[in-house]
Amino acid sequence: MYQVVPGGAGGTITDVIPKQKHSKDTRPLVGAGVIGLVLVIAAVTAWCYYIASLRKAELLKTQLLDLNKDGYIIRNQGGSIVFRMDFRSGTLDLDSCTKEGEMLSCGRTTDRKLNFFIETVRPKDTVQCYRVRWEELVPDIPVEHAMTYKFAHWYGGAVSAIQHWPISISGQQAPKPFVTSDIYSNRNEFGGILESYWLSSNATAIKINNSVPFHLGWNDTEKTMYFQARYNDSPFKPNPGEAPCAELSYRVCVGLDVTSIHKYMVRRYFNKPNKVPAKVMFRHPIWSTWALHKTDIDQEKLLAYAANIRKHYFNCSHLEIDDRYTSRYGEFEFDQTKFPNASAMFQKLKSDGFLVSLWIHPFVNYDSENFHTCVERGLFVREPTGRLPALVRWWNGIGGILDFTNPEARDWFSSQLRSLRSRYGVSSFKFDAGETNYLPWKFSTRTPIRDPSFFTRRYTEMAIPYNDRAELRSGYQSQNISCFFRPIDRDSVWGYELGLKSLIPTVLTISILGYQFILPDMIGGNAYLNRTDGNRALPDRELYIRWLELSAFMPSMQFSIPPWEYDNEVVEIARKYTALHESIVAPRVLELAGEVLDTGDPIIRPLWWIATGDETAYKIDSQFLIGDDLMVAPVLEPGKQERDIYLPAGRWRSYKGERFDIKEPLHLTDYPVDLDEIAYFVWV
Repeated sequence: MYQVVPGGAGGTITDVIPKQKHSKDTRPLVGAGVIGLVLVIAAVTAWCYYIASLRKAELLKTQLLDLNKDGYIIRNQGGSIVFRMDFRSGTLDLDSCTKEGEMLSCGRTTDRKLNFFIETVRPKDTVQCYRVRWEELVPDIPVEHAMTYKFAHWYGGAVSAIQHWPISISGQQAPKPFVTSDIYSNRNEFGGILESYWLSSNATAIKINNSVPFHLGWNDTEKTMYFQARYNDSPFKPNPGEAPCAELSYRVCVGLDVTSIHKYMVRRYFNKPNKVPAKVMFRHPIWSTWALHKTDIDQEKLLAYAANIRKHYFNCSHLEIDDRYTSRYGEFEFDQTKFPNASAMFQKLKSDGFLVSLWIHPFVNYDSENFHTCVERGLFVREPTGRLPALVRWWNGIGGILDFTNPEARDWFSSQLRSLRSRYGVSSFKFDAGETNYLPWKFSTRTPIRDPSFFTRRYTEMAIPYNDRAELRSGYQSQNISCFFRPIDRDSVWGYELGLKSLIPTVLTISILGYQFILPDMIGGNAYLNRTDGNRALPDRELYIRWLELSAFMPSMQFSIPPWEYDNEVVEIARKYTALHESIVAPRVLELAGEVLDTGDPIIRPLWWIATGDETAYKIDSQFLIGDDLMVAPVLEPGKQERDIYLPAGRWRSYKGERFDIKEPLHLTDYPVDLDEIAYFVWV
């Protein structure tokens, strides 16, 4: 019903529906509606952000690797974290990251541009690899990643003065150049055999690219190893004409178990020998003059030494004349005072059935007649400008060091060795030194080298013509030189610092780095003054015997201090173990040596090689395997005629004839091992 109401003055009358006034009771409903609308908008916004975050999370995942702004983690197939790397040189700007296929790349940190990528590579069904590269675009900015090592036991890297298996890290060390060094003189440095490769018990391995100016540090409080690339304050150099922009690149690979992932890495990334050294090197011991006579060797002493080897009915692969057969260092002729008739001496030794090798080195001392020749011909490593030869100090004086990147220096050095061979019938050479710590901190070479350790590689190549019987103590990417590699001199002590206990961890480390033809230095150590256990100039008698027993199960044996310096019992023990080495060990080692050419697999193996899931096996450093079927457990403690032995599951027969058919690992506690015995077990 319409209601007629009067309009205003002069106005009209309009029919309307009258407005009703809101009551106070309806206002809360309006407020609730507004709040609800706000909540809906917030929920939609949150959902959008959530979807975006999911997309970003998916972007930053590649297979089993999760990337964040501060680093990344890798999981195994079971979902457990097996590897963690933190970025110490910058924080990634995740908004700069993109993903194409298996390649995840980022273009910025929070404060600068860079090139960064992680690429997933699946070379086989059981292996997952990740290529990682962080490249700085601004010169002289270091790149540093920090690897957490608390998830597993780690192996590899380099030999060291105090050698443990697995790696034992203590203290803190800022990243320092990862280059070869003489650890006898520099005990806190990295050793003379080194590769930028590490392997863990949780089936993870990392290989740093050879092009990286690599520095390594650590912190045992944080349980981290620092992997750093840099050119400033470093002996590494960029290629000529390139800006010093650091790049850290490497591969991380994850497999099913520690043995299979190592096999993959060796086949993929390591050089392999192309031939097996002379078989007699594996069968018969080398006899060196060094530990017995040091630099006092002369013609009379050498002939007497050889006569005593025959008198006591020992075999000899070759006789090694060590330091100071020349009058000055850097000459290649016998000192006529000490060796008045070297030609007749060599003829006598040859007629008695001895082959002879000579000790050599890369130095020419300033008082040598050859020093002036090398300066005039430009054969030495030079100071940074390249105008003057660099003088270096080594353990036998001051002189120049030959530049083995220079073809003329290589030819000159080779001609000296050929002359010795042709004149005297020298069979081979013991190549000493070669580590980069004998180079100046800053230097130049005929062919520029980015990595100082490449000098070590060039030096080891000089052994190739003599690799049937040659001996090297340094190596870097040198697995294919195909000769015997010797750890640095051992002291005549029991412990882990260059002593008897260091021998197995050192040999296992060298093996993991791809060097399988190993000469474990002289039986009993080098008998250096103040570094010898015992009350005489000779190594302690018990130490000598235990060292002899262990060496009998190595790929090759080397005497210097002869057993007849002690007594008849020691001579008999030595005869027993040289015969055992020839009859039992050498045939198996030679069989494995042939396989090395194809596989690169170790001859001397850790126990975890056949017990891949066994936590105890990961930590054993006083036992080892020859192949998969001969397990050795020497006594390494003074005054002991028993030891605890760990037997992996399997069917074993002891050297005493005992049989163990076990489905679980077995601990033999206080197993009796007499002084003239070494415990070993054969897989049945």
